Amino acid sequence: MTRYPRDMHGYGATPPAANWPNGAKIAVQIVMNYEEGGENNILHGDAASEAFLSEIVGAAAWPGQRHWNMESIYEYGARAGFWRLHRLLENTPITVYGVATALARAPAQVRAMKEAGWEIASHGLKWIEYKDATPEAEKADMDEAIRLHTEVVGEPPRGWYTGRCSDNTVRLAAENGSFAYVADSIADDVPYWMEFGERDQLVVPYTMDANDMRFATPQGFNTGAHFFEYLKASFDVLYEEGGRMMSIGLHCRLMGRPGRAQALQHFLDYANSHEGVWFATREQIADHWAAQNPHARRERPSEMDRETFVAKYGSIFEHSPWIAEGAFALELGPMHDTAIGLHNALCRIFRSASHEQRLNVLKAHPDLAGKLAQANTLTAESTSGQASAGLDHLTEDEKVQFTSLNSQYMAKHGFPFIIAVRDHDKASILAAFHRRIENTQEIEFSEACKQVERIADFRLMDILP
Repeated sequence: MTRYPRDMHGYGATPPAANWPNGAKIAVQIVMNYEEGGENNILHGDAASEAFLSEIVGAAAWPGQRHWNMESIYEYGARAGFWRLHRLLENTPITVYGVATALARAPAQVRAMKEAGWEIASHGLKWIEYKDATPEAEKADMDEAIRLHTEVVGEPPRGWYTGRCSDNTVRLAAENGSFAYVADSIADDVPYWMEFGERDQLVVPYTMDANDMRFATPQGFNTGAHFFEYLKASFDVLYEEGGRMMSIGLHCRLMGRPGRAQALQHFLDYANSHEGVWFATREQIADHWAAQNPHARRERPSEMDRETFVAKYGSIFEHSPWIAEGAFALELGPMHDTAIGLHNALCRIFRSASHEQRLNVLKAHPDLAGKLAQANTLTAESTSGQASAGLDHLTEDEKVQFTSLNSQYMAKHGFPFIIAVRDHDKASILAAFHRRIENTQEIEFSEACKQVERIADFRLMDILP
């Protein structure tokens, strides 16, 4: 049994209704990353200097040494960049991703954040990489970050974002149990839920594209105008779609530079020129989403054992549990926990089967309105399907007509006439009967197989989202 843990389906084509406050069409969420004083530095007990997200694109870490230019770039963010952004945003609800050790070295900035009414979420203990950290070490840093954050800010964080995270980060944050949301994801335009053991964790995804970090990367933003145009285009699309969330990521040492800050002001002016724009903190968005779209656990095919899976889905293809057995052995994951996803997995087994195996599936289907239906011995799925087209209430003349057509079709093709009756009414079923009975056996075998798959689709839609 192979299971794929990533969710490549999400909400599918239609996310849940956001119902943003006051009928807003879009939630705009600005993040200020406060990392200055928490970056890699031998003064902080780290092995080398910082090399990430600075004006020195492609910088290398200096093992065992201080990097004066790198340090002064970060210092600019604390000394000047923060205050420039503060002047632009002090009347806007935003979220600060605060590195705990950086906040501890920034008492004036923390007071200004609090006086502005900004949310201060946790950005971890230090602005360092966790990809190689053991879960135990990462958890210890998370616990210490919460403790120090509470001490410095005066209250514990309700949001968490590591940033330079590991594949354990979101699970560890969920297991901590104290966060209204985790932001270590860029997987969607709206919040979504994840399950970890008994914990249901809301994820409020972040952004790497509408983010000033691209001023510090190759093929990124070269000017403030580029940044503004990108934010404007993102806003326009999300505003038109409605019910979406737009995240914007800022860094004091990057967007706080005078040549870039103007672009932020231009975007604020542009967004505020529209009706129905909700500027909110991530905490506000998380609380709203949790109230509007609370998580509901459900049975998931990819998490079932073999016996349960086959018992539940073995009759989707009429009297052919071997198809469910084959599907169970595939690489299933969250994207197969929907009607569309599981249908694809079951159809893969049916399509790859031999001609004889597929023929037996066709033969397992009952005649339309035939003797089995009249004797009430159809499977529950077939009974429901035939009833949906009114085939359970035929006149005597209609019964005679269906019986005759069934006999002619079976004699010519060697299997019952199969059609997804939910796509039809009695008249169109009869028309298809007359048309298809004239097909060659090869054409009709292919058509019948397609109809079997369509019937399976309907059956799955009855029991899965």
